[in-house]
Amino acid sequence: MRSIAETAAAPTLPRPISLALQGGGAHGAFTWGVLDAMLEDGRLQFDGLSGTSAGAVNAVAMAHGFAVAARDRGTPGDAAEAARAALAAVWHGVAALGSLGSMAQGVARLMTGGWRADPLGTGAFNEAMSRWLSPYQSNPLDINPLRRLLEEQIDFDAIARHRSPQVFVSATHVQTGRAAIFHGKHLTLPAVMASACLPMLFQAVEVDGEHYWDGGYSANPALAPLIDHCQARDIVLVQLNPLSRAHLPQTPQEIAERVGELGFNASLLQQMRSIDFINRLVASGRLQEGEGYKELHLHRIDGGAAMDEMSAASKLSADAAVMDRLFGQGQDAARLWLQQHFADLGRRSTIDIRRDYVGHGEPEPRKLQAKTA
Repeated sequence: MRSIAETAAAPTLPRPISLALQGGGAHGAFTWGVLDAMLEDGRLQFDGLSGTSAGAVNAVAMAHGFAVAARDRGTPGDAAEAARAALAAVWHGVAALGSLGSMAQGVARLMTGGWRADPLGTGAFNEAMSRWLSPYQSNPLDINPLRRLLEEQIDFDAIARHRSPQVFVSATHVQTGRAAIFHGKHLTLPAVMASACLPMLFQAVEVDGEHYWDGGYSANPALAPLIDHCQARDIVLVQLNPLSRAHLPQTPQEIAERVGELGFNASLLQQMRSIDFINRLVASGRLQEGEGYKELHLHRIDGGAAMDEMSAASKLSADAAVMDRLFGQGQDAARLWLQQHFADLGRRSTIDIRRDYVGHGEPEPRKLQAKTA
């Protein structure tokens, strides 16, 4: 039997988690910081990654590092460092590209007399582009510098072969509005570009004869694949879009930005409501674990007040200084979360799903009553 001192000194086994990564344009640099700190920490095992838009870019960059390390027969430490390096390479490349929407924004400025373009397809930008020009006219060659960057940085074949962690990328099917989840051999460069395709900036992306827009409209991010295909009970959501705002939006710009945030959070709220319902059914005994259901532990890392102060339009600005600041904020948030909640992994949720995502008015499932003779 181990002594108390030996038990205290024993290394901690990695805790398995899945990561759900929201989209948010250049704000995805915050998620980069979160992932970098988690990889540096070394106490986590990543079972699944689900990402949308910028979250999808982060997911495939991280998976690329793991796949390259596996190909080179590296150690777990090597894999973490390779993933950190891959993430850094992608985001440094994004910073070098400059404004993600500079070309489309330039057209919008000309058409609106200088009004600021809105990245979520609302406000003056939406009005200008929908009334006068679509991306098929303003960008007929469908130029997107992110495509070449990812083509150079990410080995999608290696990711498909390695599959550890499992990676899921969501996009929105244009004709039906349904979420499409790309995984395994279907996780390709076009799939990631589809996941990050804002329709007022870029032409719809064709994948296997179907057309897709940004996944934020239907699954931001998709949680179901992490539940259905991954073993980890703990899902850590890296959230970029604020759930609530302290002040009532009143100007056209404020209203447009809030409408965009609500739209990009709608699918997440619905998914959280479903998870909360299943968890309550399991806890009440009305569903038995092992029958395709399991109680999930939900966690969240977000930018807090610092992220809330950033405008939606800043999601299109790839300013290196801003991204460096977001990266640092993400690192700090992840380190603080690990310090406060690492011990909760495998044991409990660290967010109140009903309070934060479901709201009031949902009835509690009736508990099973013991049978009487």
